[in-house]
Amino acid sequence: MSVQTLEAQPRTVAVVSWKTPIILAVATVLVALLPLLVPRSGDATFRFAAGTDAIRVPDIIVPGTAAALLCVLIGAIVTVISFVRAARRRTTPLWLVAVFAIALIFGFLAWAAAGSTGTLPMISLLSGALALATPLIFGALGGVIGERAGVVNIAIEAQLLAGAFSAAIVASLAGTPWAGLVAAMVAGLLVALVLGVFAITYYVDQVIVGVVLNVLVIGITTFLFRQVLAPNQATLNTVEPFKRLAIPGLSEIPVIGPILFRQTIVVYLMYVIVFVVWYGMYRTRWGLRMRAVGEHPQAADTVGINVARTRYMNVLIAGAIAGMGGAFYTLVSVPRFNPEMTAGAGFIALAAVIFGKWDPIKATLAALLFGFATNLQSVLSVIGSPVPSQFMLMLPYIVTIFAVAGLVGRSRPPAADGEPYIKS
Repeated sequence: MSVQTLEAQPRTVAVVSWKTPIILAVATVLVALLPLLVPRSGDATFRFAAGTDAIRVPDIIVPGTAAALLCVLIGAIVTVISFVRAARRRTTPLWLVAVFAIALIFGFLAWAAAGSTGTLPMISLLSGALALATPLIFGALGGVIGERAGVVNIAIEAQLLAGAFSAAIVASLAGTPWAGLVAAMVAGLLVALVLGVFAITYYVDQVIVGVVLNVLVIGITTFLFRQVLAPNQATLNTVEPFKRLAIPGLSEIPVIGPILFRQTIVVYLMYVIVFVVWYGMYRTRWGLRMRAVGEHPQAADTVGINVARTRYMNVLIAGAIAGMGGAFYTLVSVPRFNPEMTAGAGFIALAAVIFGKWDPIKATLAALLFGFATNLQSVLSVIGSPVPSQFMLMLPYIVTIFAVAGLVGRSRPPAADGEPYIKS
């Protein structure tokens, strides 16, 4: 074989990432320290049935410390498999990471609930996690759409807060939460319009514009709350919220029914929008053009795609979706507006975008994980768990750091994300 033939053959170089097995190992050690250093006597009771279920699933009772150690063993096995695959230049499959996460979460819960005065209500824990994750999912979907089109959306927090504020006022005046939901979408769209004007038309740094919008909306809504809403609480800040709506048939499915199909209309809309965004992004011309201007706007321009118009359209759609997430706070969670009530949820949603690798389904799953971590602290405090409440309050942010640090491997944003396109 000649030298020219050897040079002509394509060569592939496998890039090995040790981040995933290392993080799995660290997580396994941290969870293992709990039953080893602080063993707890007694059993942990997991309840998988609601009080009104027609078909009741029996409670699962496990010895707390023994179950935790068994789950740690499963986590250790998965970690070893991950190291072996990395040594063979293979990635750790996502399903294996999911098995690892479920095992360690179950082990932690078994240890935390062992010998406690109450039963761990899994239906309440998971349905509450879904509710808390709903605004994060809306915000994450908005972030995915905007960044896939090439515009960094740091202003998710502003869109959520503007949506919550507008929903409270309009729903109070109109007497129906549906009007508030529409107003929230319009408010999120207007914030996105300001972002688009500065980032797309005037080429201002997108991160700076997003940060400024967050601060601006916080200041405006706080000022208007004190000057307008607080003196007129009864007429401008008293909302009739959406009620829970059980879907006949589906809501009676054991375990799944009470969690997924006994929610409010906002949660059901979230199901639909997640599917629509996923389908539209990968199965329609709209999604193809959106991804084209986010990856290579110059190539998209040469084939006749109007880059600026496409980015504007997607940024506005993203803002409207994020505004719906803000409506959840005042139309479902709390029937009135309070200053800064989103409490940094927009930044958690942005982390879910990165965690989910700019994919709508993966970003939704990441937001669900953050919602679960947030709801876990309140459930454990109710059953009398020894875990400090301060630790549980910071758990969502610890999960965020580990996720963004590389638990799911290398995250590559769209190639033109954050880059203004100047037509030559």
